Amino acid sequence: MTTKQRAYLKGLAMTMDPIFQVGKASMNPGLTEAIAEALEARELIKISVLKNCMDDPREIAETLAERTQSQVVQVIGKKIVLYKEGKDDKKKIQLPK
Repeated sequence: MTTKQRAYLKGLAMTMDPIFQVGKASMNPGLTEAIAEALEARELIKISVLKNCMDDPREIAETLAERTQSQVVQVIGKKIVLYKEGKDDKKKIQLPK
């Protein structure tokens, strides 16, 4: 992913609300599966890490990206933005070249 593409995705994510929260239980298979399904449907999602979660948000982002075959767009504080390019027929986001 190029710098220009990452900046474009960050701009799109600014107006989004988090659709998942990672809490005290941190990550579990159910959460990972739900995030993978959301990425298939939306391509770009925002996740909030709650204060009672003791894990590092950057580590959580890297693990989720690895498990869902997605890319970490950014981690700011306790907010994570993930992107996974949709299949050709379901592609919603057109990235700049």
